[in-house]
Amino acid sequence: QVQFVESGGGLVQPGGSLRLSCAASGSISSIYAMAWYRQAPGEQRELVAFITDGGTINYADSVKGRFTISRDNAKNTVYLQMNSLKPEDTAVYYCNIDGRRNYGTRRNYWGQGTQVTVSS
Repeated sequence: QVQFVESGGGLVQPGGSLRLSCAASGSISSIYAMAWYRQAPGEQRELVAFITDGGTINYADSVKGRFTISRDNAKNTVYLQMNSLKPEDTAVYYCNIDGRRNYGTRRNYWGQGTQVTVSS
């Protein structure tokens, strides 16, 4: 079983900033990509940003120029720096890992989610 420790969510005013972090553990042998998704009430889960083991980064158009994804491979941790937050960024944010546990089958693993609320 892969365990996740997500932190950094909360309530922030429009224009504010938050930094999410997600640390994974549990006999992880390989990580190919790490990503953040989000899901607002009544909406489908959507990709926010991903970063591959080769350093390729991609962002959803809605967050380009405002959010920055990064990773610490030694700690199996992915971060999401969110600036200039807008009310429409309100959602539960989930981290995702594309990798292997104990050199087994490659698959996706999901964190438990952290709430981000942008409101005045």
